[in-house]
Amino acid sequence: MNSQSTTNLPPRTIAPRRAVVLSAGTLYTRKLSEIFEIASESGYDGVELIINALFESGNPHKIIEKLLPLCPILSIHAPFFKLHGWGHSGKSLIRCIELARDFEIPLVNFHPPFWFPPEFAFRRWFHKVKDYQTLVKDSKVIVTLENMPYVGNRIRFNPNILRKSEDMLEFIEKHNLFMTFDTTHIGSHNPNFLGEFQRLLVTGRIKNIHFSDYGHGREHLFPGRGILPLTRFLYMLKGRNYEGAVTLELSPTELPKKRDLIVESLSEVKEYLKSELF
Repeated sequence: MNSQSTTNLPPRTIAPRRAVVLSAGTLYTRKLSEIFEIASESGYDGVELIINALFESGNPHKIIEKLLPLCPILSIHAPFFKLHGWGHSGKSLIRCIELARDFEIPLVNFHPPFWFPPEFAFRRWFHKVKDYQTLVKDSKVIVTLENMPYVGNRIRFNPNILRKSEDMLEFIEKHNLFMTFDTTHIGSHNPNFLGEFQRLLVTGRIKNIHFSDYGHGREHLFPGRGILPLTRFLYMLKGRNYEGAVTLELSPTELPKKRDLIVESLSEVKEYLKSELF
């Protein structure tokens, strides 16, 4: 990124302790600019930007430059699917890390490879990287790997590798990675996950939380609409002095359709999170 393109950028926003962040996926059916405006109006500390198809045709730097004045970007989520010109998921991750470095965004999150259907090129790359912190070079970007859900009705399975928490922990420690812990994803196979989470938390490897409820086979529910012990979970974060971000990641169908009611609902969850975390 050249110096000319950075002259009009807002100053870097340092992520506050236990930042409460809104995932752009919560409102992915709306324009990115509107998502950022709603996040700001609802009082969130920042947004987790999901790299989507918009970044195939547009200049990623210019897109981010236009979004930053609306609300801080506190994390980038690497694309869920292959974007034209971005290569396999490993190459996409490197591009996301470069964007985070250029804009001093503190964290980049990505998903592990699928074992079904198999992602051969990404899987080879994924295991080949011995130390993921070498990818960030001289920046302060934290790279996190996300735990993934079990899917299916009669037969439930996890289509990603590193399905078990102990396997993921072994991998991230061996390859110098950090973790985004998703409550609804782990709840899809272990609704009583607090003990499992505590074993991960004490390692210091968890740097981001994706927060939502789970129940009746449905993911990313509004808190209280599922079966997960979310208030006890937040109490554990506070008691264990967790310092990272808590990122609300809901399905858009969980929210009202009118904009003012969306802001009201998201503000309500934000107040709940702040009251439990501080």
